[in-house]
Amino acid sequence: MTQLDHQIHSTGPEVAGSRIFKLVAFLYGITAYLVFFVTILYAIGFVMGVMVPKTIDTGTDTPTVEAIIVNLLLMTLFAVQHSVMARKRFKAWWTQFVPKPVERSTYVLLASLSLLLLFWQWRPLPAVIWNVENPDLAVTLVTLSFAGWVLVFASTYMINHFELFGLHQVTNHLVGKEMTPPRFKTPLLYNFVRHPIYLGFIVAFWAAPTMTAGHLLFAVVTTLYIFVGIALEEHDLVALFGDEYRQYKQRVSMLIPWRRSL
Repeated sequence: MTQLDHQIHSTGPEVAGSRIFKLVAFLYGITAYLVFFVTILYAIGFVMGVMVPKTIDTGTDTPTVEAIIVNLLLMTLFAVQHSVMARKRFKAWWTQFVPKPVERSTYVLLASLSLLLLFWQWRPLPAVIWNVENPDLAVTLVTLSFAGWVLVFASTYMINHFELFGLHQVTNHLVGKEMTPPRFKTPLLYNFVRHPIYLGFIVAFWAAPTMTAGHLLFAVVTTLYIFVGIALEEHDLVALFGDEYRQYKQRVSMLIPWRRSL
């Protein structure tokens, strides 16, 4: 589910209410979304090793220790940016400087840029951990990885894709419509797992017919970060929705549909 913040921060009627600002904010939101969209498409090719100039297993040869350190720093940069900027306390401070209508778009843009930096500077670790030689099984794993990406996208649309990535906010601001207060809902897959988006990422990262050391490092670290992110997100959701979300946690498993509270 999305990180929700029900605090309202005024940007001043002479700024937030001006027609020029509304148009600029809308164009900024569109730009941020397009950067995100290009980034997520590149991420698919980067992880799956297809149709992009640089993948998780290609790039300049680097000594192993240096490669591990650089890659960990790149992933840490993304994790810190992605988690800290999503916190309610940071938003309360941040929106003193960034107008509220473009806060989400700014978050999305900076997250996308940190990912693009990761793709650009990633150091391959080509040692093969496993390689599936059976062609049918290899195709099955590739299909499963792609299905993970489909699950990610589908899950965002089940809640509110355009609000999640900032377009809803700038569009409402453009037409002078207030954002509706956050409402707890569990559409479709959210009745089976609490975090289908994260489940999709885990499947996409781990279902690989050829797993190199670099890919394994990426999968391990991002999976650990996902669990940290879930803990932080659910803390915010409990604070926002209270017993309604606590009961949801008791009723619906975290990631594995057939087991409770996992």
